[in-house]
Amino acid sequence: MGHSILVTGPTKSGKSEWAEQLAAQQSQSVVYVATSRLNPDDAEWQARVKAHRHRRSSAWQTLEVPAALPSVLAQTTTADCWLVDSLGTWVANGLAQSTAAWDAEVEALLAAIATFPGTLIMVAEETGWGVVPAYPLGRTFRDRLGHLTRQVAAIADMTYLVVAGFAVDLRQLGTPVSTLKPNEPIR
Repeated sequence: MGHSILVTGPTKSGKSEWAEQLAAQQSQSVVYVATSRLNPDDAEWQARVKAHRHRRSSAWQTLEVPAALPSVLAQTTTADCWLVDSLGTWVANGLAQSTAAWDAEVEALLAAIATFPGTLIMVAEETGWGVVPAYPLGRTFRDRLGHLTRQVAAIADMTYLVVAGFAVDLRQLGTPVSTLKPNEPIR
C-alpha cells in the first residue's frame, strides 16, 4: 500500500504550499489533481488558479478532476505521488447530491485512499472555525467538509494543520477525539 497525507488549515494559511513542498520532496513523479471547475467569467478565481500553477513544477502532470475523484484515485495503478487540491472544492462540486449519494461518494473516496498505491497528499480547508452559515447550503457544505476531513484524517498516515504559515504534525502532537464511521450522520 501507499502512504497518505492530509494537509488542512484555514484560508491563506499556507496549506497548499506545504502540500506542494511535501510533494516536491518525494522521489516519485508528481500528479497534481485540481478539483476546481474553471469559470472564465470569474477573474479572481482565474488569478488564484494561475498563482497555484505558477508555484508548482512544470514537470508535474496536472489532472482536472472536479467530480470523479474517487474513481480516478481507485483506478490508479502507479506508485507516483498525487497531490489533490482540494477536498473542499470537491465537496462544493457535489453539494447537489442527496445525502445517500454523497455518503456513497465519501465511502468510495475513503476506499480509494486506503488502497492508493503511491503517496497521496490531500489538501482540505477548515471552514468550521467561523460563524455558522445563515443558509442551508452553506451549513451543508461546512458539515460535509468537516465530516470528510475528520474521516480522512482518521485513515491518513500523516495529518498536518497549517496555520499562519506554520505546519503542525497532528499525529505527533494531537490526541484523536474518536473514530467516526463512514455512514455516521453529519449533523
